[in-house]
Amino acid sequence: MAEQVKKLERWRRGDGETRRKGPTYRLSVCPRLRVIPVVLFVSTLVSLAYLGDFSNTLAQRRSGAHSTAASFTPTDRAMVERAIGTACSERTRDPLGSTPIDEMQSRPSLPVNNPDALVGSRRADRLLPTTRRFVVAAIIQLAKEYDVYGSAASRSRIDLATARVQSVKRIRPNVDARDNASVLLREPHTIEFGTIFLAGLRSDEAMISVLAHELTHVASGQTESLRPLFRAIARRAVARTGLHVQGQRAEELTCDLIGVMSAREFIKANPGWEPQPLRLARAVEHNCVNDDTSDEDHLSPRNTIRALFALDLNFARELLSTDN
Repeated sequence: MAEQVKKLERWRRGDGETRRKGPTYRLSVCPRLRVIPVVLFVSTLVSLAYLGDFSNTLAQRRSGAHSTAASFTPTDRAMVERAIGTACSERTRDPLGSTPIDEMQSRPSLPVNNPDALVGSRRADRLLPTTRRFVVAAIIQLAKEYDVYGSAASRSRIDLATARVQSVKRIRPNVDARDNASVLLREPHTIEFGTIFLAGLRSDEAMISVLAHELTHVASGQTESLRPLFRAIARRAVARTGLHVQGQRAEELTCDLIGVMSAREFIKANPGWEPQPLRLARAVEHNCVNDDTSDEDHLSPRNTIRALFALDLNFARELLSTDN
């Protein structure tokens, strides 16, 4: 029994898959999550309502992002490396650029009433409903693109996963969580954010990418509904990068991918005067670390960016674009 409980624990890095003294973001699993029919019904309606436009948008990028027939060439690899450099350069010039994870970890704890933490908490509260919608649509789209949920039973699992996303309603700041974010599956309605993390994510785009990451963990849940999707995405990441992406790393990378997708859709839905590359970079800037180490459950921060750009080449192209 102890073995089962241990296996069901999820430690996540909402933003910090990097050199932790211990596990990072916690997704502890307790008694089986029950989703009431009303939540499932509402979730399904929301999924259908938002899938149309989102699917059309992503279909236009399919050759770059998800097509299994797309080859990954040395030219693509070079573009990925240039995009990483661009994203991290944008961070240093952007007044709303995120604090890198390793810098967050070196800072003293912040009280809940710290002005920057309060701003971050309000931002997370404001963006949570929007992020839920983007995550639901992204999960459905990826399941179709990777062709892993074709049967009626599998579609039912997707419905349950998206219902779990809709159940998350609250952000809770926590001084002790520092530079981490987490969700306990025994309390799946709340995302817990360290105050340092809230203060370090200074833009809407960065916050959405992290919120979407946590929501994807919730979506998979105790039953690990999204495990086939995690494995399919991991296989492509391995083929394109040669990185070791298995087990929990596959889940973490998929959560990050949905985070990037959600941030990009938010940018499209909310155009502004800022250059698009600058806004796109915000989705990954917290991984622009100097201390680039990994652990058993996470790729290193910079390898996370590398894998994300390799999975979605159009994200890299858009980030390198000078057409604003």
